[in-house]
Amino acid sequence: MVVLFEDNHCIAVVKPHGQLTQSDYTGDVSLMRDVRAFIKERDAKPGDVFIGLLHRLDRPVGGVVLFAKTSKGASRLSAQFRERRVKKTYRAVVEGKPANAQGEVRHWLRKDDDANIVRVVPAGTPDAKEAVLTYKVLQTATTPEGVRSLVEVYPETGRPHQIRVAMASLGTPIVEDGKYGASSSHGEVAGAIALFAHRLEFFKPVGDDPIAVEATPVHPAFAAFA
Repeated sequence: MVVLFEDNHCIAVVKPHGQLTQSDYTGDVSLMRDVRAFIKERDAKPGDVFIGLLHRLDRPVGGVVLFAKTSKGASRLSAQFRERRVKKTYRAVVEGKPANAQGEVRHWLRKDDDANIVRVVPAGTPDAKEAVLTYKVLQTATTPEGVRSLVEVYPETGRPHQIRVAMASLGTPIVEDGKYGASSSHGEVAGAIALFAHRLEFFKPVGDDPIAVEATPVHPAFAAFA
């Protein structure tokens, strides 16, 4: 368990690529379950351990995840996410190079739960939600697999798959993300795409001090930009 920050009310950890954030119908072990077990064993807690889910990462995505450890922490941190006081920074390796070195992507998205895929739809479509992010190209390199770019992404909203859809809409899908058009979907790492929640900035639930935590991307596609 890689712990990036912890106090009495919250804990920030690194989610490995391929692991669920929260348990689902598969019954596979989730990060949330691992964090609960880690705290229970480390602190020798005799009863149940409270862990509050605040946000999620898609299963193929790795990176920083913040959990609440108390109901007070869950309430106050959830409010920060709702009010968009939490700043998220992702890094991705994409196929090719975006036409613009930086920009904004604004879409209306609707999720098809049966297919587990998100589609861009016209504004006003029933059940659609607006998704907004900005991005910046940090580097571009020619690799044995072709031209790839390292992109930093700053989501303003927290819609499912929104970064994956946005990068695909620019003609530069995320490496290994075959669901959204990547040519290299055979799996450099099983169950992983080259998208990583790199940095999370929030405020301590008690005291309101600013906190910033970050982790280094581990997907092999990032090695070309080391």
